[in-house]
Amino acid sequence: MEQVSSTGKPVQITVTDGYDLKGFKGDTPVTFVRAEFNQVVLGDSAKITVSPEGTAKYNFTSSFEFNPEGGITLDDLAHKPVFLTVTEVLPKEKKQKDEKTLILGQAVVDLLPLLEGESSFETVVPLHPVPGSPLEPLRSGVKQCSLEVKVFVSEPLLTPAQISGGSLLKVTLEAAYSVPESFIPIGPLQNYMVGLQVPSVGEKDYPILFKNGTLKLGGEREPVPRPKKWPIANILAPGANNIPNAFIVGGPYEEEEGELNHPEDREFRNQAECIKKRIIWDLESRCYLDPPAVVSFQKRIADCRFWPVEITRVPLIIAPKGKAAKFDKTDDESQLSFHGVAYVNMVPLLYPGVKRIRGAFHVYPYIDSSVYEKTKCLFSLFRDTGHHLIQNNKVGGVNSPLSKPVISKNLKEDKTVKEKDIEGKPKPGDVQAPSIKSQSSDTPLEVEPSLCHNPEGQQYVEAGTYIVLEIQLDKALVPKRMPEELARRVKEMIPPRPPLTRRTGGAQKAVSDYHMQIKNISRAILEEYHRMFGKQVAKLGSDMDSETLEEHKCQLSYELNCSGKYFAFKEQLKHAVVKIVREKYLKTTSFESQEELQTFISELYVFLVDQMHVALNQRLVREPQNLEHWLDYGAFCLLTEDNIKAQECFRKALSLNQNHIHSLLLCGVLAVLMENYEQAEIFFEDATCLEPTNVVAWTLLGLYYEIQNNDIRMEMAFHEAFKQLQAQALQARVTKQKSTGTVEYVEEGGKVESSLGPWGVTNGSSTTAIKVEAPAGPGAPLSVLDEFLEESSKLQSDSREPLLSIQSQDPTISQKLSNILLKEIPAKKETSKCQDSLTFLHPTTYGISQTPTTIFMETIRFLMKVNAVQYVHRVLAHELLCPQGGPSCEYYLVLAQTHLLKKDFAKAEEYLQQAAQMDYLNPNVWGVKGHLYFLSGNHAEAKACYERTISFVVDAAEMHFIFLRLGHIYLEEKEYEKAKKTYLQACKRSPSCLTWLGLGIACYRLEELTEAEDALSEANALNNYNAEVWAYLALVCLKAGRQLEAEQAYKYTMKLKLKDEALLAEIHMVQETVGFGNPSF
Repeated sequence: MEQVSSTGKPVQITVTDGYDLKGFKGDTPVTFVRAEFNQVVLGDSAKITVSPEGTAKYNFTSSFEFNPEGGITLDDLAHKPVFLTVTEVLPKEKKQKDEKTLILGQAVVDLLPLLEGESSFETVVPLHPVPGSPLEPLRSGVKQCSLEVKVFVSEPLLTPAQISGGSLLKVTLEAAYSVPESFIPIGPLQNYMVGLQVPSVGEKDYPILFKNGTLKLGGEREPVPRPKKWPIANILAPGANNIPNAFIVGGPYEEEEGELNHPEDREFRNQAECIKKRIIWDLESRCYLDPPAVVSFQKRIADCRFWPVEITRVPLIIAPKGKAAKFDKTDDESQLSFHGVAYVNMVPLLYPGVKRIRGAFHVYPYIDSSVYEKTKCLFSLFRDTGHHLIQNNKVGGVNSPLSKPVISKNLKEDKTVKEKDIEGKPKPGDVQAPSIKSQSSDTPLEVEPSLCHNPEGQQYVEAGTYIVLEIQLDKALVPKRMPEELARRVKEMIPPRPPLTRRTGGAQKAVSDYHMQIKNISRAILEEYHRMFGKQVAKLGSDMDSETLEEHKCQLSYELNCSGKYFAFKEQLKHAVVKIVREKYLKTTSFESQEELQTFISELYVFLVDQMHVALNQRLVREPQNLEHWLDYGAFCLLTEDNIKAQECFRKALSLNQNHIHSLLLCGVLAVLMENYEQAEIFFEDATCLEPTNVVAWTLLGLYYEIQNNDIRMEMAFHEAFKQLQAQALQARVTKQKSTGTVEYVEEGGKVESSLGPWGVTNGSSTTAIKVEAPAGPGAPLSVLDEFLEESSKLQSDSREPLLSIQSQDPTISQKLSNILLKEIPAKKETSKCQDSLTFLHPTTYGISQTPTTIFMETIRFLMKVNAVQYVHRVLAHELLCPQGGPSCEYYLVLAQTHLLKKDFAKAEEYLQQAAQMDYLNPNVWGVKGHLYFLSGNHAEAKACYERTISFVVDAAEMHFIFLRLGHIYLEEKEYEKAKKTYLQACKRSPSCLTWLGLGIACYRLEELTEAEDALSEANALNNYNAEVWAYLALVCLKAGRQLEAEQAYKYTMKLKLKDEALLAEIHMVQETVGFGNPSF
């Protein structure tokens, strides 16, 4: 005892004043305060007379000893408050020996601040009146009687290591809904209990029990918010049961982490929580976890994932007055009835930054083999640890595994109870045998046949019983990086690029002159290249390989140096560079050191190279600060598999705007492709922080975690993506309802309520699908891809990273996805629930079938839009294995497009056939099929596919190239009227130089010269470097008899080097016919 005393720390509770007090016998009663903690009276204050104003100066101090080695522990401080009872001393009457006292009220002091590292705190706590007390009950607008209390310890109870590494666990049990019909409020009293265990100090687990649940018949929904209650019985004042500032607030089902949170479950939950029987606890139990327990808790979650939460009931018999309750030890096990278990998925607590999970969890019969298989738990909390847990003096709350089986003193008076045997239960001997086996064996339980059946527990399944539970930590088990840190890391990797400063006067002109000289020299070099290799290039065409180009480059450099043109070009640039040095950099004096000279030369070189690219790249010249241009350029580099250049472009875009989501995601994708995984994680995490509702960002983060073999974080990211996709579906539905002026109503528990709920929309039927309408179909984001289809035919067919086919998928992907997506209980509802979690109905523009979309297909569309084909194969594997995904029309369409980009026409055709079989009326299928035949040279089949595509009521995703190529085929086959009509449609939809050129050619062939000239003039205005436009303008002018204009058009045709020999021969023939048009004659 001396050793225990030496390690103890006194905790002092001082009641200084009471306010707004009243008594039974007047307004100035004599009162005293009694302090209690852990069912022990700490002391009574002196008897103080209340002033007429209702104030009493108590100045009463009491204390108890905190001793973690054998007395009051941190767990006791966590879940047990100090009770302060105010009692009135009545005046003595004649012939009265002893004073009479009446209890006025009770206050509760929560000691939680001591577990947060504080050594003292002050608080004013309300004094809750007991039944019949003259004190005012707690209500708004009325002064509440209260006590001012100070709590003090000489030094903090927690060490710095405990504060930083420990945590406080709060478990709130709200209710069990839709309980079996055999639960009736009449007959023998029943103690409804729920229990679970958490890791504690050492090897032992710490049991948390919730007792004395109240069976209610239902008929109305439980109110929210409603207070959480202390897990302590026999509190005198009803209001003192409530934990201060702790409430059950509920929330929409879709935001819960448990089960029964899908749209199909809404109707059942509405019925269960409104009209069906339920058991109400509303208790919150707390448990302090020291640093080793936190580590053990985290490891247990990672190993087991699911946590068993047991539920049972024990009959209570009120013993006659004057007799103590008897507990028959031999009947322990036979007293458990309706033994069930809920499996709580604790994995979300391992997600970064997550401190709380709340949800509804199905209750199943407790069967040893099932519990072990699901949770790896070898014994039952209620059955195998003994019924001393049931009888322990912590009624309704946390029970220490070291506590002795002592019956509570509070139950000795009016409600002394004993456990009664239940008829029909197995005998004690039948139950104990497997318990011994389970505790002494490390292998799965070999259960007796008689123990595999739990008919009473099966009633939970038949009734659809579920419990609503909340588990909360004061600190996340896995800290989450703050957005500020992520933004700082991104800024370190990619410094923000300041906007270009505008200079006036000579500097601008110097740069402009430099641009002009660059263009002139580039034109001269191109002419020299054409002189040397023009015929060879025309002969080889698209078959020219990179080795030939490199050889041309070497020969051209040699020729320029030998001929002296290289030095002439340098002299031509020298004057412009000198002007830049003087006017822009203001350097007119000599440098003081060689180091300063080298620094300046390096800076000047970078500037000159940048300005050279500006001069050569027209689009980036006009708007170098437009990040969309850099993203498009990067997408083109991805198409050509130039990953290094693509990374430069995406990082350039991100430097212009470090909060741009697409730039962050593309930088992350390139970082993964180039195996810079640490940078990839920073980019993806920053994207999810900046835009938490972005489905693609969460999915790409999950795919990154899959590469890192971090299954728990992968599951977290995919789960968040599923949730955001579902939220988008609900938001789209409510937007549609608002636009059409229609609102759906559902009947819940006899009440008609609007379907507009906290999520924006609710689903009134478990079988109703969510329908969303939008202007774009599933193939809408493929425009950039289609834009480069023709260019892709010039690329090499070899790829650095072959596409993963269906047959060659990594088997571990299937296993990981099954762990994430196929763990719903019961198994018969597995698929349907997973589907609702993953998908919503995506609109199709062709109006025949509606295809569900998944987070993976959303990501595939994003990746295909930017030509990240090397990354698409990994997402396609997930789409194939996803329950709501699989081999859909769009899936095969994407596969076909990836093979088309690699010029694997056979595979592309195979997948297009499968896509057409799944959705024959999809215009995108026929459009891509037309591109396949066009690029492979089968123009007849291409024409048929294109004609079918444009005949659909709704357009394909990208009609521009379909019109261009169909018009080209019509011109080839001399169907000029059809060509004119086709090109005219293209001009109306998306006018370009090529659309107007096609229209001009068709009109010229139809001898409609005026219309042809108008169309060709429009084409020339959009691009005056197209030799074919000038050629047809020359023909029109020749036919119209306008000699000067005909010669001018012919001159530009020859200057731009028209490659179409047949068209050039036609021009010469017409010139001979009319007798003019060629100045060389």
